[in-house]
Amino acid sequence: MKDNHFKANVDRELYRLVERYNNAGGLVIELLNALGQQADGLLGQLPLKARDGLEAATEKALVQAMKAADRSRSIRGSETGWLQTTFATALGAAGGAGGVGTALAELPVTTTVFLRAIQDVAEQYEFDATSENVKFDCVQVFAAGGPLSEDDAADLAFLSSRMALSSGGTQKLIAWVTPRLAVVLGQKLAAQMVPVIGATTGALTNYAYMNYYREMAHVHFGLRRLSIEGDVPHPELVNLFREAASPQVQDLRKG
Repeated sequence: MKDNHFKANVDRELYRLVERYNNAGGLVIELLNALGQQADGLLGQLPLKARDGLEAATEKALVQAMKAADRSRSIRGSETGWLQTTFATALGAAGGAGGVGTALAELPVTTTVFLRAIQDVAEQYEFDATSENVKFDCVQVFAAGGPLSEDDAADLAFLSSRMALSSGGTQKLIAWVTPRLAVVLGQKLAAQMVPVIGATTGALTNYAYMNYYREMAHVHFGLRRLSIEGDVPHPELVNLFREAASPQVQDLRKG
């Protein structure tokens, strides 16, 4: 009886996390599509120079974000989610107002706000955001496909990927995450490319991305907490999550 009750609790929490994962995109993506900013072909709208420098700019933004997020934690502590979302939305509007130039300048600040939000979620699950292994996990969340991505397998990939925290482990992780994050941020930049209209789409994309990465952080750290409290090996839990999130299982649950 106890084992059945325990399994039911794990299953219930697992499906709650799957629901967060499925709802991560949300209404804002529909609004972006209504504005004509489709995911397909967005990168092709960027100027060639911006595309060529995107990975280098993304890696630099991520490195700067890790340093800045740590400094901001020691000064101000955790912020409420609505304030972070409001700030990110305002940054997107400001970055999109002047086209690609201002959008690129906004990139490191927005990445810092995203990372800070991910760290706050880690702390909600009672993980120490200042520890190296949790910092490592926070960067991993960026490996999830962005809210304009339709590649479910890619979105789930970050949940099972884990590099050894050896010398240079975080640097290796940043190098691994950068190409994927560059695509995500490139889509964001392209959506912000047109002045005035770019301010609107910049605000919307930042709002969407903030909520998306926060939800992905809940999935990531929720699974880690469930693994600890439920005494289920993390790789096994990830496999259970993959199965629960599969279209076949989702269709059965809806039916």
